[in-house]
Amino acid sequence: MSSVDLFGSDRPSEILGEEGVFSRSIDGFTARKQQQEMADAVNESLHNSSVFVVEAGTGTGKTFAYLVPALLTEKRVIISTGTKTLQDQLFKKDIPLVKDVMQVSFRAALLKGRANYLCRYRFSQTETEGRFSSRAEVSHLKKISRWKARTKRGDISEVSAVPEDSMIWSKVTSTGDSCMGKECDCYQECFVAKARREAMDADIIVVNHHLLFADISLKSDGFGEILPDVDAYIIDEAHQVPEVASDFLGVTISSRQINDLFRDVEIEYYKECGDVDGFIDDLDKTKKSVNDFRLAFGVDGRKAAWDDNQQEVVKSFSDMKEKMVGFADKLDALSDRGKGMENCHARLQEILDMINQFNNHESAENESIKWFEVFSKSFILKTTPLDVSDNLREIFNNEGVSWIFTSATLSVNGNFDHYLKTIGVEDAQTLLLSSPFDYSCSAVLYSPLSLPMPAASDYTQALLEEVVPLLNASKGRAFLLFTSYRALDIAADILSERIEYPIFVQGQMSKGKILDKFREKGNAVLLGTGSFWEGVDVKGGALSLVVIDKLPFSSPGDPVMQARIDAINKSGGNAFMDYQLPKAVITLKQGVGRLIRDSSDKGVMVIADPRLLTKSYGKTFIHSLPAMAKTRRKDGVIRFLEGL
Repeated sequence: MSSVDLFGSDRPSEILGEEGVFSRSIDGFTARKQQQEMADAVNESLHNSSVFVVEAGTGTGKTFAYLVPALLTEKRVIISTGTKTLQDQLFKKDIPLVKDVMQVSFRAALLKGRANYLCRYRFSQTETEGRFSSRAEVSHLKKISRWKARTKRGDISEVSAVPEDSMIWSKVTSTGDSCMGKECDCYQECFVAKARREAMDADIIVVNHHLLFADISLKSDGFGEILPDVDAYIIDEAHQVPEVASDFLGVTISSRQINDLFRDVEIEYYKECGDVDGFIDDLDKTKKSVNDFRLAFGVDGRKAAWDDNQQEVVKSFSDMKEKMVGFADKLDALSDRGKGMENCHARLQEILDMINQFNNHESAENESIKWFEVFSKSFILKTTPLDVSDNLREIFNNEGVSWIFTSATLSVNGNFDHYLKTIGVEDAQTLLLSSPFDYSCSAVLYSPLSLPMPAASDYTQALLEEVVPLLNASKGRAFLLFTSYRALDIAADILSERIEYPIFVQGQMSKGKILDKFREKGNAVLLGTGSFWEGVDVKGGALSLVVIDKLPFSSPGDPVMQARIDAINKSGGNAFMDYQLPKAVITLKQGVGRLIRDSSDKGVMVIADPRLLTKSYGKTFIHSLPAMAKTRRKDGVIRFLEGL
């Protein structure tokens, strides 16, 4: 990056101040003291190579608050975001805007995981093979083919005409398993290789948390790297870090990974061999062993600790492994026939290595858990560390490197103790910045009077009786956020007969399309869970009511959650106060953050769960939320909504 004397000032707070270049250059830009304070603190951390944790309330403008000092520094910086959507917004909108305003010269690069890029080799394979499960796949492949001829980046997010969940993507995108690297005939035109070369030459590299921790995992295992070494890391949506780290610091084996390999084996066999008696029969028997393993779990999907399995599942797992070992020998004998068969054999060996790790894994006392999840036609096997803080401590306490963590939801009851403990950081500068929005005037927190406790069988029905009059008063314009798909489905069935407003239900279409339609209608009701609790931004009159059905405690039926609870309690801790409650508070703060997204927004926040007011821990939730006006009077809430 070029070193410039930016308008006679090197203080980010002045650049973002009332007399600064942003105020002069961007229509509607408002100087905010919280943004200025954060920008100076980020600047200090970058210069001191320190660890800095900052909670920036909604409306702070944290993106500019870290971009301005990042672009002023001479250091090389990786910025990691929570989702690919935020990545695109940062790279395509925010960085170009800040660069234009500041008139500073630097190189920026966008890098995503392999599965986000078209693989020319796999596309050619799929096109040649011509085996598709539906006409839709054929149509989608034709659309991708037309896009392939003109794309420069190969980023599949460019192809809006093909749904994100189309089965065709798994057949034409890049995977680490199938990649042959420089031995691939398409290497010189490879989109992944091109994106990585750009990242290696850039001053600012924009990634997402999954890619960041994939890189950290590779480096820690000594298997290479995806990302270049840098001087500073800025982690946005940093509340996601502990869970993402857990995913990458364990072992994962999926039936999709295995079946994708078998598909490629068959393609490469007919391409490079095709003349070996019994090979396809052996492949089919190995495929069948994988399907039989799935069927051994029964018809219904479930998620549980591996030790909970009955003997027939364990036996089927052993049979599958035995068949795969035998087939690996057959594949090895053909690996000299061509690069494709050689690569398939190497992939199968990697899967067998992971199966052996999983099979031989003995969960050390309070350290990790071995578990599984099965779906209608697939399975996942995983080992997950129960506490990643020791692993993260080694990463983040790296002298000479700045680590800056920011999110709107990191503190619990006004302090960062829980978050710092989960990421293994003991010596960090912290800063808690409240939202610049006046919640006391713009938002009302409503807690209904007469609902049963959440465990009641008719809780969701009773909640909807309470909510329907509010939906009529707000003329739709509402999010209903649930803690389970079961409650969401019940609500969808009931509301379809009780209200006349458009209803959008998570899963009907992609998240982006649902939000676009919600904004377009202006009077819609959206029902969501999980991903709709965060990363959703609806400003203005399209959203005036947010309803949260229950306090978002994670299900103790989740095997990882239960193992962590047991480990904390066995070590003399209090799992509820030390882990479950702080985790639920941070999730609730994310959900509440959907309501007020702009200084002119107004609305009602309904937290229906009676435990918010009847349990002593409810105060921890309330004290962690913005200071909204509070009421239990339904008639007053209806009048407020009718006046919006």
